[in-house]
Amino acid sequence: MFLAEISGNVNVIGYGIAALGPGIGVGLVFAAYIQATARQPESASLTRVYMFVGFAVVEALALLGLVLAFALQG
Repeated sequence: MFLAEISGNVNVIGYGIAALGPGIGVGLVFAAYIQATARQPESASLTRVYMFVGFAVVEALALLGLVLAFALQG
């Protein structure tokens, strides 16, 4: 029986797991925008601004995780 050799950096696995949170967050932001627009179509222009702000915040967290993965690499 052969044992598989693990090579590489564990930070890559950590970032892959950490990217699940922003992925779910982006889905929730867009789902909330679609639901709000479906309920009140006249407010679409107002809620679109909040959608982009929420999207930017969630993506900033994902980029922060990517930067930390490289910074902690050592």
